[in-house]
Amino acid sequence: MDARSDERSLHPGETGGDGSRHIAEITLRGLLLGAVITVVFMTANLYMGLKTGVTFSTSIPAAMLSMGLLRLFGGSGILENNIVQTQGSAAGTLCNVILVLPGLVLIGHWHGFPFWQTTAVCLVGGLIGLVYSIPLRRALVMGAGLPYPEGTAAAEVLHAGEAGDRGGLRILLGAAGAGGLIGLATTGFRLLADGLHTTLAAGPALFRFATGFSPALVGVGYLVGLGACLALLAGVALAWGLAVPLLTAFGDGTGTAGAEKAARAVWSEKVRLIGAGIIAVGAIWTVASLGRSILGSIRSALRAARGGGHALRQLPRQERDLPITWVAGTALLLALPLAWLFFHFSAGAELGGMRFALIAFATLFTVGFGFLMAAACGYLAGLLGSSSSPISGIGILTTLLAALLLPLMLGRAAGPEGERFVVAAVLLLSAIVVTTASIANDNLQDLKTGQLVDATPWRQQLALAAGVGVGALVIAPLLDLLYNAYGFVGALPREGMDEASALPAPQAALMTQIAGGIVRGELPWSMVATGAGLGALLVALETHLRRGGRSFPALTVGIGMYLPLEVVVTIAFGGLVGWLAERRLRKAGEAERAGGRRRGVLLASGFLVGESVVGVLLAAADTLSGRSASLAFAVDALGGAGPWLGLAVFLLVLAAFYRIASRTDEAGRRGNT
Repeated sequence: MDARSDERSLHPGETGGDGSRHIAEITLRGLLLGAVITVVFMTANLYMGLKTGVTFSTSIPAAMLSMGLLRLFGGSGILENNIVQTQGSAAGTLCNVILVLPGLVLIGHWHGFPFWQTTAVCLVGGLIGLVYSIPLRRALVMGAGLPYPEGTAAAEVLHAGEAGDRGGLRILLGAAGAGGLIGLATTGFRLLADGLHTTLAAGPALFRFATGFSPALVGVGYLVGLGACLALLAGVALAWGLAVPLLTAFGDGTGTAGAEKAARAVWSEKVRLIGAGIIAVGAIWTVASLGRSILGSIRSALRAARGGGHALRQLPRQERDLPITWVAGTALLLALPLAWLFFHFSAGAELGGMRFALIAFATLFTVGFGFLMAAACGYLAGLLGSSSSPISGIGILTTLLAALLLPLMLGRAAGPEGERFVVAAVLLLSAIVVTTASIANDNLQDLKTGQLVDATPWRQQLALAAGVGVGALVIAPLLDLLYNAYGFVGALPREGMDEASALPAPQAALMTQIAGGIVRGELPWSMVATGAGLGALLVALETHLRRGGRSFPALTVGIGMYLPLEVVVTIAFGGLVGWLAERRLRKAGEAERAGGRRRGVLLASGFLVGESVVGVLLAAADTLSGRSASLAFAVDALGGAGPWLGLAVFLLVLAAFYRIASRTDEAGRRGNT
């Protein structure tokens, strides 16, 4: 950028508390680009989340796209790029609503995703999460000494872009193309198999082994790191190496046709609830340990606002939040559309005079409990990163609590329709709380990035509000597109659809199972209690290991128990590739190690985006043609060679990933010349 463009990007007359002028942050072109990036990554995350139960952080790929694309329009500054990645990062977290909301379709309360209700859940829940993150910034971002690994990594990418690293965009787009082609060959054309699996019997005990061939899941494993992957594998070992064999040995699953179906049924109906118990205990422990930090953060924000607007203007630009008085007023105002949502949702339910009691309880519950969950997620995002933050645990804990409290208030539901409405209300409450916690989690990570690049907090907060608004408007049409094209396991929109291609929506299925089991009095509490006991032991182990600087999150062990086996194993391959690449990079200098990590992050993000976008395009093709797997013209074209060719391609992906991610910057420069 030349001196003239620098001068144009300054806000005339605007200074910080230190009297300095600064480069523009919020621009019209930045907001438009951020909106486009939000839609693209929202599409990718929705597809990946419904298919595998895993979503990915979009801050870093959004920053890379921003830097690359804005160069085409005369260049940009680091602060403008930071605003674009802040806005685009909403796509990586707002879509966490899929952890719960598809449950309304699974139970038959919704037959699709009604636009205004779905939009209201995401928009109001997201804005409440943004509001809650503002008073938490001083304690959790500035005062707690938390590393915020993904926020720090995003800042490194922005600094590298400012220094002229032009190879990053090529890596990101190349990986996206490769991931998309492989997704087209597997999910689209069915030319290659998408995994290998087998079920073995040792007497009555059943053991299952499986792996997928998805480059996107390898990317997820790289991003979350080996520690989280080992925790996921520990969950797999507990589920498929211990719980399923023991339960089937004692007669569970007997009568189900086929060994594989019997093993899956036991895992789905019982073993996943053990994982839910582990996650619930971990979430409770986290919230209980945060009380002092939460109160300290609120007190700090109140002190900063005590002198009114003049006092806030005297603060250095890098310390200016939206005023706490505005925050409190906005939180109160957002309670009104929440109440409207619950009023509209309860229309037609036979509640009598209890309808307004339900509206009042639901509004107070989502506002109050949502704040506690936002604080818990924000803290763990700072400690472990957004990818390891317990959003699933928040959903499970909220579902458990709401399913216990609502029947106490409303009384026992009359008949199947009454029970279905209560379950639907529980899921709606949980969806809003999950959205609130997710956005608070994301905003605190972004504010850490902003702190490291000298951004203005209140401008980032406005940018995230724009990202929430754009994402909320597109999420309902995208969910409808995916549902009508693929359907969900257990809920197909049309007869004759290919159930094997249906999206599992694993977390939503688990939340639905928990809520329905509690409301109907059919939940196997022994499984949940077993998980709670294991959770207590794992939390103790996690606390001990953390003192030595090691990561083994108990919540992630629970997640490993309820995600599909092939998903977790494939993710673990990505964690292994990252660990091996890091070992090789240890011999290089710090700059070369940072360059290798950056390339690895861009490769992982590219794989995720490419495969997911192809998945959504295939959904559009299926919707337009009116049939499932409309492009699957090569089914069994290779006969028995399909799985082995798929394995060969997968191994090539792993080898290429390792080679590029472990390459030093000096080798990379030689390769580009």
